[in-house]
Amino acid sequence: MENLLPDISIFLLVFMRVSAFFVTMPLFSYRTLPATYRIGFAFFLALLMQYTIDTDPIPFTGEYFLLIIKEASVGLLIGFIAFMILSAIQIAGGFIDFQMGFAIANVIDPQTGTQSPLIGQYLYMFSLLFLLAINGHHLILDGIFHSYQYIPIDQVFIPFGNASFIEYIAQSFGLMFMIAFQMSIPVVASLFLVDVALGIIARTVPQLNIFVVGFPIKIAVSFIVIFIVLGVMFGVVQHLFETMLYVMRTAMEYIGGLR
Repeated sequence: MENLLPDISIFLLVFMRVSAFFVTMPLFSYRTLPATYRIGFAFFLALLMQYTIDTDPIPFTGEYFLLIIKEASVGLLIGFIAFMILSAIQIAGGFIDFQMGFAIANVIDPQTGTQSPLIGQYLYMFSLLFLLAINGHHLILDGIFHSYQYIPIDQVFIPFGNASFIEYIAQSFGLMFMIAFQMSIPVVASLFLVDVALGIIARTVPQLNIFVVGFPIKIAVSFIVIFIVLGVMFGVVQHLFETMLYVMRTAMEYIGGLR
């Protein structure tokens, strides 16, 4: 039993990081996946990962409970960063919906249980399928596996007082909005030109009810432009996945004190 205790101490810390990572990360945190599946998957993944960690046994002291809190915080933070970057897709859909007039017609996302824009939900579902098609979920799991190279399991504190780390998180937050703007700008710019044209028509032909004519025209133009630039959008989505993995790795380097 004494030989088993060090393995249990390491396993509990690994299990805490992996399970907390599954709470907030994209794809694995959705309600469509049963909680028992997520817990079981985190259990077996932690069981495999503990044998790859070369560290001395950690005794069950007060410092060990601080390590448990740290591991949970690291898992939640890394998963939240990945979720934040991937939320750019729904933000881009929100920009498009606002210009189309669909902003009032949000739908309930069954995966997260929150309201999301119609076009944003459409793009998000296809992006998740694209993520699975290119084995992006394997890269995400690979990121949590290699996180112990950046954040040692025996590191007690997270450097939240590091100004560079806070500044990098703020820059990543701004990067999310920039990518969302890049995805939505073809449709938003086209609808802006449609609004200008409708404004000119409203001034030159006052008898025409521009509100009755304008909504179906804007919706039709939006779908046509989305159909044309959909390939370009998913090119940006592919870049978004690369950005998500890069931001996760850089955040782990900040947490581990490597930057």
